[in-house]
Amino acid sequence: MTFFQIFFELVKTLPSMFLLYITTIVFSVPLGILGALSYTGKNKIIKFLISTYTWIFRGTPLMLQLLMVYYGLPLIKIKGYSITLTAYMAVAITFVINYAAYLIEIIRSGLESIDKGQHEAAKVLGYTYWQKIIYIILPQALRRVLPTLGNEAITLIKDTSLMYILAVTEVMKRTKDLANISYTITPYICAIIIYLILSFCIDRLFKVIEKRNKVRI
Repeated sequence: MTFFQIFFELVKTLPSMFLLYITTIVFSVPLGILGALSYTGKNKIIKFLISTYTWIFRGTPLMLQLLMVYYGLPLIKIKGYSITLTAYMAVAITFVINYAAYLIEIIRSGLESIDKGQHEAAKVLGYTYWQKIIYIILPQALRRVLPTLGNEAITLIKDTSLMYILAVTEVMKRTKDLANISYTITPYICAIIIYLILSFCIDRLFKVIEKRNKVRI
């Protein structure tokens, strides 16, 4: 196979990567925001639970979590029933839970960096709690952590390659298959190019967002 044939064979696998990428963002971002808001609250029990959750999922490898969800859950039986997931469902759920843990810590740091005067000003103006969070606190917090969120977005692109361990067809699995067929290094070079292009696009997108926010400020 020629270089371009291999390259386009790998490009065909991108929809599964994009689907996982979008799914992870759509579900992990709201969970991250809610988790961060809950952690910055006054309930010590909720703080402890969220702290334990983030400690577990940030402190263990994503690959191990994937194996645990896909192979481990079916072994846990409650009243004769067990949870069995398809490979893609296991990947999607694990990615959402894992990235939500990281986002909680990132957004929490942004929320805690907001000056207390902002909270007091919102109270004086008669804002409700959620109005204060949505219109004043959260937008400022997200602007402050944009660079870190950008890094996480790029990391997510690379982490999608872990789908291959559950035999879900994506770039890395197809790369390995083509390398075994062609006995050349070309598939790996094509995969590197694809990941670099995707990472570059995400990086540029976040830089544009950062610049626009700086102009507004």
